Amino acid sequence: MSLSTRLFVLLCGLGAAAPLRAQQADAPAGPAEPFVVGVYAQGGFIIAHSPRVKHLVTAHPTGLELNLQRQLTGRAPWHAWYRYPKVGLAAVYYDYHNATLRRSFAASVYLSKTFWRTARQDLSFRLGTGVAYFPFPFDQRTNHKNTFVSSHLNATIQARAEYDVALTPKLGLLLGMGLNHYSNGATAKPNLGINVPTMLVGLNYHQQRHFTPLPRPADDLPADVGRNFLNLSTSVGVKQRNESDHRLYWVNSVTMAGGRRLNRKSNLLLGAEGFYDRSLLAEQRDTARSGDKLPDVKKAGVFIGHELLLGRLAFDTHLGFYLYNPYKSNKFYYERVGLKYHFTEHLFGAVDLKVHRGAADVLEWKVGVKL
Repeated sequence: MSLSTRLFVLLCGLGAAAPLRAQQADAPAGPAEPFVVGVYAQGGFIIAHSPRVKHLVTAHPTGLELNLQRQLTGRAPWHAWYRYPKVGLAAVYYDYHNATLRRSFAASVYLSKTFWRTARQDLSFRLGTGVAYFPFPFDQRTNHKNTFVSSHLNATIQARAEYDVALTPKLGLLLGMGLNHYSNGATAKPNLGINVPTMLVGLNYHQQRHFTPLPRPADDLPADVGRNFLNLSTSVGVKQRNESDHRLYWVNSVTMAGGRRLNRKSNLLLGAEGFYDRSLLAEQRDTARSGDKLPDVKKAGVFIGHELLLGRLAFDTHLGFYLYNPYKSNKFYYERVGLKYHFTEHLFGAVDLKVHRGAADVLEWKVGVKL
């Protein structure tokens, strides 16, 4: 299994394991959490976000989704903080009706948060991530027109609004609209990525449409609210420089961040970090003249970040600014989005996507300690 494959499997695994383990930790006894089983038909279109992909936007993709959800009832404190969401697993098949893209298969984990609920109706927002398989990626000799995806394995992100209305006490009609995104995080090039807005219709079977939440403790405020902490971490990633250079280059970073837990749902972070991207050395050699003194490719910066907390799982967003950047290979700022999971009180792992102006730079595998 290649390193890029392991990174995407880890991304999916972190998302799948964390909500389940988080709710099992110190879970009080109570009634079983009811299941929902669904099957949906999907239809949409591909966004032509670049002139390099317009030749591929020739038809409307159609798809089929199977999913299994579990209604959380309060076995962990964060269930109540988020108004008792559902966690789910989904399998999605798409036919792009295009001789170059052909088809894709995806598996994802997701969290579905209800915003409005009555006896017969449920309006919710779903956000998920996972791994997708494309049987026919870019190949210079056999499939050079596929500028969307260049690797068999890609990450997927799904965002969706869903409306479920009861047809019978256990059968519901589901209508939805959303966005599916596929990208390999720049581990291979070209990596323009696919964005597919979708409409869907389907049926849900509810094991139990109405549920009774477990009683909330008198004071379920976490003990560490208002406390400061320190995170120390290091990461590794790989990336391909361009379509003609098939080598994978290592990218490393080290991070020190101070944080404070603001409330039940949020941590605020301020930190500094350094980066070493070896692909920039190869880029310099391609453009420099013999005898030129080459600038340092190492970079250092500061960032502000936020963590949305879901038990042991956290959804990270960072905005950083380079303070040391001798080799101007990008803009002066960068972003990070990722998933972080605490294996113990002090040890955590994370998968982060580093981005420059909306374009993926590298997918990072991170390990760290919290002090």
